[in-house]
Amino acid sequence: MFDKLRRLLVPSRTATPVTEPAASPRARTRQHNLFEAAASFVAATADDDQDRMDEASGWVSPEALSFGVSELACRAVTALARERDESPEKVARTLLGLPAA
Repeated sequence: MFDKLRRLLVPSRTATPVTEPAASPRARTRQHNLFEAAASFVAATADDDQDRMDEASGWVSPEALSFGVSELACRAVTALARERDESPEKVARTLLGLPAA
């Protein structure tokens, strides 16, 4: 399922520009793709920065952000699994504090 979505939503596609009253002229014309939004949103969440989370979540639709966060999670778990020489399932369960399956 994700492979089909991945082919449809390539990183070069962009979302509608964000236009907020307080934004600078450059920020008003800046376009973000769903992976930029996901990376910024997840990093802001890890830093507990609500302002950055709100900003990143406005860059793309909620569905696109959800897909991007999911893709980021898959890539992170895969990278950690390779680094640790463990299965992705074991890494994911460990990160979530779940017992071994």
